[in-house]
Amino acid sequence: MTQTAFLNPSDAVVSTHTGTIASDRFRVLDSWRGICALLVALFHFPTASTVSQSSFIGSSYLFVDFFFVLSGFVIASSYADRLGRTEEVCRFALVRFGRIYPLHLVMLAAFAAFELLRLVLPRLHGTGAAPFTGGFDLKSLAANLLLLQGVGFEDRLTWNAPSWSISAEFFAYLLFAGVVFVAGARAWIWFVAAAITAPLFLLGFSTHHMDVSYDFGFIRCLYGFSLGALLAWFQHDSIARARQVLAANRPRMSWTVAEIVMVAVIALFVSLAGDNNAGIAAPLVFALALFLFAHEGGWISALLRTPFMLTLGALSYSIYMVHIFVQARLINVAGLVERKLGLGLVGDILLRGEPATGFGAGWTGTVAIVVMLAATIAVSWVTWRLIEMPAMAWFRRLSKRI
Repeated sequence: MTQTAFLNPSDAVVSTHTGTIASDRFRVLDSWRGICALLVALFHFPTASTVSQSSFIGSSYLFVDFFFVLSGFVIASSYADRLGRTEEVCRFALVRFGRIYPLHLVMLAAFAAFELLRLVLPRLHGTGAAPFTGGFDLKSLAANLLLLQGVGFEDRLTWNAPSWSISAEFFAYLLFAGVVFVAGARAWIWFVAAAITAPLFLLGFSTHHMDVSYDFGFIRCLYGFSLGALLAWFQHDSIARARQVLAANRPRMSWTVAEIVMVAVIALFVSLAGDNNAGIAAPLVFALALFLFAHEGGWISALLRTPFMLTLGALSYSIYMVHIFVQARLINVAGLVERKLGLGLVGDILLRGEPATGFGAGWTGTVAIVVMLAATIAVSWVTWRLIEMPAMAWFRRLSKRI
């Protein structure tokens, strides 16, 4: 089982990565979320190009773990001292549900609509499975509607494949709230236990290293989420004080050097660790990166605070949730053009050693990647404005009535 196996209809990240930064205090981390979402999209996009075949992109599923660590950090920073009463826990659960579920539901509807279209128009069947079979059957649809697709109820990636991570993350939210509500100031002990036992569990039971999703996805999520929560628990105040000092000065060269080194470490680690047990350290690497970039002390952080990068951060959840649908439709359109004009756009390829249907090498693959990224960002902007933002506002208003 690998996540690349689900290329012909994602978390990837990462998202989940699914929440937004609670305030402007950590804007650079939000920009990182957008970068990671795009890297996960590249990981899933089947082309024979050098970019797609590279070891770095081939292991970029690991950036889903950045989402988990960041979510733990953000949630713990915002809610660690605000879950002491039952009504506060209920508000938290409602707001988090409203953050992830509306777009998830819309994307499920989009995939279901396309399956109905395939049912009505047999020419769209192609050589793939019949409509509403395989990863798109009605039983799996029910599991996805109940957010159970990432906590061990499925035996494959189904429907909008990356959504396994938001399933896992939603239950991590609930577990976090329950632990903080019951244990209070001692909740950190439980997160330490989770951060230790989760990777041991994955090393002992996963045959695919960190590349787990529908089976052990919740354990993987709990690992990263707990590390992020612990970082917030013990370092949030010190990071905030350091950033106040740094804000009064221009970015320092020492911070810039540290950020450049961190980026190089991430690139090297992901390239080397994606297909072996070293990948188990991914949440630790990303926790270190999160700690460094939360200070926003160097020139890379300054670049990540530019409007375009902040926009990518704002769109990150939409990018993560729409990219598989966009990619699949691009392949469909290219296939139709291929049959009409015979341009050699798509066909059977080997993607990192596995058979897939996708775009070729050379200029074809490169142009396809550029078009895919542009289309994904454009669609994400629409879903962010029309679905994410209104839904978040509505659920926040609803939560205030509790």
